[in-house]
Amino acid sequence: MLQQTPVVRVLPVWHEWLKRWPTPAGLAGEPAGEAVRSWGRLGYPRRALRLHAAAVAIVQDHAGKVPDTYAELLALPGVGSYTAAAVAAFAFGRRETVVDTNIRRVHARLISGAALPAPALTAAEMRLAAQLLPDDDGTSARWNAAVMELGALVCTARAPKCGGCPVRDSCAWRAAGEPRPSYIPKGQAWHGTDRQVRGAVMAVLRVAEAPVPAEMFQREPADLGFAPEGIGVPLAALYRLGSAPEQLDRALSGLLADGLAEVHNGGYRLPA
Repeated sequence: MLQQTPVVRVLPVWHEWLKRWPTPAGLAGEPAGEAVRSWGRLGYPRRALRLHAAAVAIVQDHAGKVPDTYAELLALPGVGSYTAAAVAAFAFGRRETVVDTNIRRVHARLISGAALPAPALTAAEMRLAAQLLPDDDGTSARWNAAVMELGALVCTARAPKCGGCPVRDSCAWRAAGEPRPSYIPKGQAWHGTDRQVRGAVMAVLRVAEAPVPAEMFQREPADLGFAPEGIGVPLAALYRLGSAPEQLDRALSGLLADGLAEVHNGGYRLPA
């Protein structure tokens, strides 16, 4: 859930998931569509499908217990190298090289003297992180957490709090006169994009209790003089986007291709 999503948005959804599915077996016993429905508005809902698939794999291959090694975690559906390393380190105290955006930024400033790390993770960054990692398992896990928190709370991207930094006297970036970054990070566009339309369609499917006919996505109903309720609320939000028919078609086709929706009885619904 925390991949590409701030903690403040994740926490309430995470708490609800733990109440409903405290174990992998609980999640694996539900349809994949329920995972997508409960994902809410976290974005990138394919992560919900992968989390459900990982729960199924944990039940089938690990007797319902989350594996504790990097290799076993990496073999789970949807788990990449960063997630496998992070879970192994923080949940099980393993010595693994964890490199997220915050850690990369601390390493770039403290060691390399750059204002920001490269736009994409490089092999050189991974080698540097591995060289800096303490040899002891417990110390290495604390090191990963400490550097990550330093980047999140002190060595921030836009307004670093250098005055309160515990390693400011060793910082290569400060020693170099705090040079400006070589590029300006750009956020992803949202308004008017296919991603926005996909999100609006997913909001309709999450609320719907029955398959939604394709024409309901395309044709706005007549104004009956009262506020919409139920499925009408996300439908109204979708209509306000004013999306072209071909953009809606792309959104629906993409959701089908990604396994986030399926056709049933002539309408669209979350996967069963």
